[in-house]
Amino acid sequence: MKEYVLITGGSSGLGLELVKECHARGLTVCNLSKNPDKISKLYEMFPERFVAFAGDLTDHEYVSQSVAKLFEDGRVTLLINSAERGVFKSPADYTPEDVETSLQGLSGMELVTTAVLKASEEHDLKIVNILSSAARTGKPKEALYCAAKWGERGYTEALKAAYADTSVKVVAVYPSGMNTAFWETSRDYIPTEKSDTFLDPAQVAKLILDNVMQESELIDDEQIIKRN
Repeated sequence: MKEYVLITGGSSGLGLELVKECHARGLTVCNLSKNPDKISKLYEMFPERFVAFAGDLTDHEYVSQSVAKLFEDGRVTLLINSAERGVFKSPADYTPEDVETSLQGLSGMELVTTAVLKASEEHDLKIVNILSSAARTGKPKEALYCAAKWGERGYTEALKAAYADTSVKVVAVYPSGMNTAFWETSRDYIPTEKSDTFLDPAQVAKLILDNVMQESELIDDEQIIKRN
C-alpha cells in the first residue's frame, strides 16, 4: 500500500520547497493546489513518486474526490497544510472580497484535514499546520491575515485536544516571513529589499521535515521558526 505525504499549496513558496524536500527523502508526494500550469511543471520535475490534483481548496467536492483517489490504492500518513492567502492593508481599507480571500487558507485547512481524518479512520496520521508569526502577534496592516491565522491556530489547538493520546499527532509551525513569491502582490507593504532578508523557504522546509519525519512521536507539538 502506498503511503502519501499530502501537501496543500505545493506549487509555490514553502509548499513547493516541502514537496522538493519530501521527494528528495524518497517519499511519495501529493500536491493539492489551484494552478494547473504549475502542476504540469511539477510533473516534469518529479516523473515518479508524485501526483497532483488541481482545484480550489475551498471546494468541498474537489477536496473530497482528491483525497478519495489517494485512498483508493494507499493512505495519507502525513498531511501538511501549507496553502495560504494574504491581503495587507490598513483595517479601514479592506473590502468584502479581501475578507473572502483572506479566509481561504483557513477554509482549505479545515476541509482537507476533515477529509483526510475521515478517510484514515482517524488513526496513524501526522498533521502539520503551517501557521505564521501572525498567529501569535497582531500587526497593524495584517488584520485579516492575523484573523485567519489566529483561526488556524485555534483550529490546530482544537485538533490537539481532540486527538490527545491517540495515533493522530498534530503540530503547529509558526515561521516568520519567508522570501517567496507570496509578497509579489503586496510590494507596497513588503518591498523586495525587505523580503530578501526573510527566511529561506528551503531551509524552513528542511527544519520542518527534520522534526516531523521521525520514527518516534513528534518531539514537540509546536515549532517556532524565526530570523536571528
